[in-house]
Amino acid sequence: MGKTLSEIKQVLDSNLGRRLTLKANGGRRKTIERCGILAETYPSVFVIELDQEENAFERVSYSYADVLTETVQLTFLDDETIAVNGQ
Repeated sequence: MGKTLSEIKQVLDSNLGRRLTLKANGGRRKTIERCGILAETYPSVFVIELDQEENAFERVSYSYADVLTETVQLTFLDDETIAVNGQ
């Protein structure tokens, strides 16, 4: 994954519609793990539609800076697993 916001956005743009697992820092030593589909990308944020069986809300959004600072880690789950968190 790229080290700039524009590189992160380009990677996410090329993976629209793909299934992914999301790990986010929930604060106070809490980690949130969710599954869903990368639905949309905007100039400052991206939107993930969550699986309805597991989650109370339908969609969540995060900024590209969250990925850059590793507050959010994305792993795409389609044919091959691709780590987007720089590892």
